[in-house]
Amino acid sequence: MVVKLPETTEKVVENLLRLANTKIPEDIGWALEAAAEWETNKTAYSQIGAILDNIRKAEHLGKPMCQDTGIPIFYVRGKFDSSISKDIAQAVENCTRNIPMRPNTVDPFTRKNNGNNLGDGMPCIHYIPTADDFTEISVMLKGAGSENMTKLRMLNPADGMEGVKKFIIDSVLDAGGRPCPPGIVGVGVGGTADECVAMAKRALMEPLDHEDPDPFIKDLEEELFVKLNSSGLGPMGLGGNTTVLGVKVRKAACHTASLPVAVNIGCWATRRASARITDSDVTYSQGAVL
Repeated sequence: MVVKLPETTEKVVENLLRLANTKIPEDIGWALEAAAEWETNKTAYSQIGAILDNIRKAEHLGKPMCQDTGIPIFYVRGKFDSSISKDIAQAVENCTRNIPMRPNTVDPFTRKNNGNNLGDGMPCIHYIPTADDFTEISVMLKGAGSENMTKLRMLNPADGMEGVKKFIIDSVLDAGGRPCPPGIVGVGVGGTADECVAMAKRALMEPLDHEDPDPFIKDLEEELFVKLNSSGLGPMGLGGNTTVLGVKVRKAACHTASLPVAVNIGCWATRRASARITDSDVTYSQGAVL
């Protein structure tokens, strides 16, 4: 028997883009609510209040929660074939027109904008083939304010963990209010230069309440969380107790002579959504461990 899904892949991706644009992930919403409770700085409290009000209005009106609807970054995991890229591209073009999403992609040299969020190398799709019996499509909307703060440093192995921690903390504090804090800090450690940066971005897809099974990484995330929130940078860089909502760290083995570290910051509107497609149904969520 052939089971016909109620939605095409193109429609599933359209649903993902609408969900990510108009509804904050539940884990991030709870983190912002908690931040409002512990803030003692009046300016910081008012900034978080404005963010929460914006979130409520976006969901109620079905409108994007930020004017910078970002560049959609896709992750396709499980079983799939290359034709899925056409469905994703068409969905991006449709949503640019219908949500609407701001057309952000331009040619890097001429700065020409085609008005559909497509172009050379766009949409950005990362493929993760696995033996699973489902197809999982995840999307993250990455605005320029946070993306421009991405940092990579090829540390000397002799710099050790103290060097790693210092680079992460310095990267966040040097970014100041430009990535619209409080946000999420994605960290990649190890691998090659390109894989390290990719890990830092993938880390932002992970729900804040997901605990890393590696106790060393879990402790590192907690230590960085406390130190960054003790810095006083605060919401929008205007001071306060809440600089980050969470820190997520990924690692990979690296060359004995290198120690790559990358930081990719997600703004308060770290917008993400996932859909798991099986032979019989589609299940939506707003986070994925990739």
